[in-house]
Amino acid sequence: MLTAGSISGAAAAKGAAGDLPRKETPGGTAYYETGSGEPLVLIHGVGMRLEAWAPQIAFLSAGHRVIAVDMPGHGESAKLPAGSRLEEFVAWFGRFLDEMAIERVNVAGHSMGALVSGGAAATFGERISRVAYLNGVYRRDPKAKAAVLARAAAIPVTGVDKEGPLARWFGDDPDSLIARELTREWLSRVDPEGYAVAYAAFAGGDETYADRWKDVAGPALFLTGSDDPNSTPLMAEQMAALAPKAWVRIVEGHRHMVNLTAPDIVNSLLAEWLSFGEDER
Repeated sequence: MLTAGSISGAAAAKGAAGDLPRKETPGGTAYYETGSGEPLVLIHGVGMRLEAWAPQIAFLSAGHRVIAVDMPGHGESAKLPAGSRLEEFVAWFGRFLDEMAIERVNVAGHSMGALVSGGAAATFGERISRVAYLNGVYRRDPKAKAAVLARAAAIPVTGVDKEGPLARWFGDDPDSLIARELTREWLSRVDPEGYAVAYAAFAGGDETYADRWKDVAGPALFLTGSDDPNSTPLMAEQMAALAPKAWVRIVEGHRHMVNLTAPDIVNSLLAEWLSFGEDER
């Protein structure tokens, strides 16, 4: 278990305020790019936007070409069609790499972005050097599965729920105060249709690539918060047990948005992951 201090967490989360300048691919994916070196793509979760990676962008761009993307239907990226499943989001990511002329890449995903990154490593792993799976789900139990499917079904009727995610994703500790308000703002700005499509894919995607971790050859980091009720430490441990070159890191006392509430620790763990050669563990 790893612990983080509240002052550094709050300060780094504050740096995520304000929109970063974007470019756009011919296919309509918005992204922000900075730094130089080995490429690293960052994929956020449902309801968020690329600014959710602000502490990691600032830190990791010192040694890497960091590219943060707006997931389809989020930020300024074009939507995928209604009914798109996780497989379509993974295919979108492959097209994005083609448009960016990136042959081989490191990819870190958070939550829904973790599902996309894991799917990419499973299906076109020859292009994925390393994968980091932050606060990602794996084979939800029946109760959790029913709850997330019910939330997905309600979105077209009730719209984007802001308070439910905030209650699940954050505690009341000082680390979480600024990150909570930023997250509330991002949820209030998300396109409802794009959110609904992505959430449905997220709800149904926890088993899509669950049997494929054995095929992921590169270094795989599974990271979550000790108190994340949905993307649990047990899930991280179960996935890591299947992947050939994998390890687990748990951040004590944090929940779902651990990259914002414990950025110093997450940055150091991602730097550790990026430093590993593909023949190392």
